[in-house]
Amino acid sequence: QVQLVESGGGLVQPGGSLRLSCSTSGSIFRVNAMGWYRQAPGKQRELVAAITSGGSTNYADSVKGRFTISRDNAKNTVYLQMNSLKPEDTAGYYCHADFAYLGGYWGQGTQVTVSA
Repeated sequence: QVQLVESGGGLVQPGGSLRLSCSTSGSIFRVNAMGWYRQAPGKQRELVAAITSGGSTNYADSVKGRFTISRDNAKNTVYLQMNSLKPEDTAGYYCHADFAYLGGYWGQGTQVTVSA
């Protein structure tokens, strides 16, 4: 059974940093693109950052220059380093992974709250 497990969320003050991790398990197939999405109350889920198996990345305009996505292919793990956090970054953050032959899977989410 494919599982994605996120960790690293929490409460941080504006200007602070957090690092999210998402590890995958339960599949023998290659993981293609991986990404982080977020959803704030009353809003649609939006892409934050994504990374291909080759390391190409793309970011939402709102996080460019502050967030960095990376991955460890050997561990099928993706990370999101979040710096200079703002209150508007407050949301549930969800990991997504696209597996060869299996399609896409979501993690259960981790809450990030940016508040003084």
